[in-house]
Amino acid sequence: MKLSRLYSNKPDIFGPIEFRAGLNVVLAEIRLPENKDKDTHNLGKTTLGRVIDFCFLAGRDKGFFLFKQEDTFKDFVFFLEIGLADATYITVRRGVSEHTKISFKKHEAAHQDFTELAEADWDHFNLSFDRAREMLDGLLDWRAVSPWDFRKGLGYQLRGQDDYQDVFQLRRFAIGKHKDWKPYVAHIIGYNHKLIEEHYSKLEELENKKSIAQTVQTELGGSVDDLSKIEGILLLQQKDADKKQQLLDAFDFREQDKDQTEKLVEGINARVAELNARRYSLSQARRKIVASLEEDQILFKPDQAEKLFNEAGILFSGQIKKDFSQLIAFNRTITEERRGYLQEERAEVEAELKAVAEELDELGKRRSDVLGFLSSTDVFAKYKQVTDDLVTLRADIATLEKQRGFLRRLQELRAEIRALTEACVHLQSQIESDVESQNTDKASLFSVIRVYFSEIVEEVLAHKALLSVSPNANGHLEFRAEILDDRGKATSADLGHTYRKLLCIAFDLAVLRAHLQDRFPHFVYHDGVFESLDDRKKVNLLMVIREYAELGVQSVITLIDSDMPPRVEAKVPVFAPAEIVLTLHDEGDEGRLFRMKAW
Repeated sequence: MKLSRLYSNKPDIFGPIEFRAGLNVVLAEIRLPENKDKDTHNLGKTTLGRVIDFCFLAGRDKGFFLFKQEDTFKDFVFFLEIGLADATYITVRRGVSEHTKISFKKHEAAHQDFTELAEADWDHFNLSFDRAREMLDGLLDWRAVSPWDFRKGLGYQLRGQDDYQDVFQLRRFAIGKHKDWKPYVAHIIGYNHKLIEEHYSKLEELENKKSIAQTVQTELGGSVDDLSKIEGILLLQQKDADKKQQLLDAFDFREQDKDQTEKLVEGINARVAELNARRYSLSQARRKIVASLEEDQILFKPDQAEKLFNEAGILFSGQIKKDFSQLIAFNRTITEERRGYLQEERAEVEAELKAVAEELDELGKRRSDVLGFLSSTDVFAKYKQVTDDLVTLRADIATLEKQRGFLRRLQELRAEIRALTEACVHLQSQIESDVESQNTDKASLFSVIRVYFSEIVEEVLAHKALLSVSPNANGHLEFRAEILDDRGKATSADLGHTYRKLLCIAFDLAVLRAHLQDRFPHFVYHDGVFESLDDRKKVNLLMVIREYAELGVQSVITLIDSDMPPRVEAKVPVFAPAEIVLTLHDEGDEGRLFRMKAW
């Protein structure tokens, strides 16, 4: 499949371009001296590729020049004539103002002009955009890119200046995921794309399941995460709820009365007895402490003793009185220390007595409530109390059932995660086997492409180049294109823009040559093909492009005259007149692709 003709309904502004089967040159001549040193000239050599892409039914992009300047281009209708594999042609008609209405005409002869063709004479007129894409995909019949449609890899046939940054990842794929382009690239160079697509799909599903599992785990919070335990608690709670429901259904509270009696006897009364015993013990301890504090008082007073002794005629003075005073002082010191301890103990005992008394009061109230229930003659009051208990139970059961649901879902997710993990490991192993097989088979499509690729680079640079594919630690394919030094080791030369562009061109040509016998696009558009190359390399690259053109690869190249390769022979022009399909220049509007003022 090759390009045949591009024209518009306004030939005085956008003139027709007729493409050749081999080399097609779009030459921009910089004739004005003041423009010689400019980096960009806005003549339209890059814009041409965008118009071709528009005719290949590119989607609407508000940044695309036809839509960005819609007032300027709204009346334009473009026609692209494409040569098919069966030697017939298909013309695609698409207007700017009605860009979602597409028409098709299939015909035998080339270089037709259907600008005035009546609506009835079109095979399909004003089809909807999606339907038109489906039809064009069928008409082009690029089976070698199946299961993708013709648009998927069209960027490799229309390389603009922004598409030379990476050999394999086009600009349009830069903001997407690797799964959007790696399976396609793997397929066109001979690898099993189904394994790669399935691997990406399983990994995505695995990450999604892990995220859901984390959400479910968060919903559970810090609650029980043992399903068996929750099932056991639910069983007991449900049994209790059923029992209360039976009581309510029978309107019979004898069993409930029995339960309350058992609670009274076994619970409240037992605790009351225990507390009373404790209170008695504490009261006895407090009595002893108070008695000890009273006994510790010193009643002997030396001054009164001296007076009494004097009245009796007995001497009580001097050293005797002094010794008694010292003894009393000593005993008072010991007594004060002991009294401190006793008072602390008394405070503790009284505090505990107060707590015991408060608890006994609370138990008394509870006992009163239970006895009130037992002695109540109002059956509806009992009914209400049991109903309240049942509501609480039901709420607990509902919470447990919700937790059980989360846990069951979590268990299911964990099982799915294990299965997906195993599937990913298995797919990764299959991908690694496929890579090894394609690398070692000298007759494989990949081996053929990598040989063509290296030959192209060697003819241009006098260095071999290596195209390699290998799986990384996660099982994803990594594509590399490297220039080798004389010892066969990769160099950093491919890191520069010029050499990286050359690697892109070599890759595109090698793939097209390998698919020449397939239902595959057989044309390529390279914008600014010779920029930044030295003269010798330009000559070598042009030789390669011509060689591939003779093999059947249609090349459309754009360049400005300052990037023109030097003449090999003094009297022979670099390009034959027939090879130059479009000449642009900077001497006024007539030299632009669109013969109008720059927008």
